[in-house]
Amino acid sequence: MGRRIAIRVLLDTHAFLWWLSDSRRLSEAVHQAILNPSNTKLISAASAWEITTKHRLGKLPDADPIASDIPGAIAAQGFQELPITVAEAARAGALPGPHRDPFDRMLIAQTLSHNLILISNDAAFAPYPIHRLW
Repeated sequence: MGRRIAIRVLLDTHAFLWWLSDSRRLSEAVHQAILNPSNTKLISAASAWEITTKHRLGKLPDADPIASDIPGAIAAQGFQELPITVAEAARAGALPGPHRDPFDRMLIAQTLSHNLILISNDAAFAPYPIHRLW
């Protein structure tokens, strides 16, 4: 049997929420990447911001247990937090293209800055020079 190569992945907010809810919407490749103990799984501070913002606005009404303790939800899964730096914020703001979602723009900037693979099914990431797994 071949040796698995460890990768570093950044979960998009929806992927993180779907993982926590054991959703069948996640692909088999995503399941395997997350289950592989050799892989580093990261959750951006931008996702914490997005979850709590959308929960406050009523767009994620079922996310109360997660929104009330995002660091705990991240740690319970064995994932790692990915803070946002000033350089990444500047990079996100300067990204070209029509994609306007500030949370997604930050994920793109962090994916590029840290040479990560982004776990997302969002086609809006396609124009950017990042590696995406779905």
